[in-house]
Amino acid sequence: MTSEMHDRDAWEHRWEQVLRDHPDKLASRAPNQHLLAQTVGLPPGRALDAGCGHGAETLWLATSGWQVTAVDFSPSALEHGRSTAEALGTEVAERIEWVEGDLGTWAPAAGAFDLVNCLYVHVAGSVAEFVTRLAAGVAPGGTLVLVGHRPVDPATGQPTPAAGQVQVSVKDATDVLPADEWDLVVAREQPRSIAGSGVDAVVRAVRHS
Repeated sequence: MTSEMHDRDAWEHRWEQVLRDHPDKLASRAPNQHLLAQTVGLPPGRALDAGCGHGAETLWLATSGWQVTAVDFSPSALEHGRSTAEALGTEVAERIEWVEGDLGTWAPAAGAFDLVNCLYVHVAGSVAEFVTRLAAGVAPGGTLVLVGHRPVDPATGQPTPAAGQVQVSVKDATDVLPADEWDLVVAREQPRSIAGSGVDAVVRAVRHS
């Protein structure tokens, strides 16, 4: 078994356990505040939720009028998201395409999306290649939102829950978004609201029309 397959199996096991043991917490989890903040004022269009997990952000986008492609490699998480969407009604469910795909290799169609959103994905390979691959899916005038949890809390020097993972950093993202193609609207490290829980790397970029 390759390390990629082992990682995928581990995350699937984790999702199965969370969905079994804490369905109430998932049902009540609000969409990510970074996504809400970085999409204020955007007109609904075509969105990619890359690494959608159980679908909190996907469902929020769909209920806000977006047509969403939701990608994750966990069948359990996708099935939970699909079932939740169906419970919200046909109008919401029909706005979502649930796709089982490994973001280590899966690539969006070039220029297909008005919004590409990727939150806290554990990157198996090169972060630069990963960001470049996702960014290629953004249409002219479209928006790219990337958030990564940094593995060490700079305020304390202690490991965060993302310790041992490779997630998107501000430098990783901005290094591969050239100024002649992108406007960097946000590129910052933002402390989390709970002291000692670390910081998030937050990037919002708009592709030139």
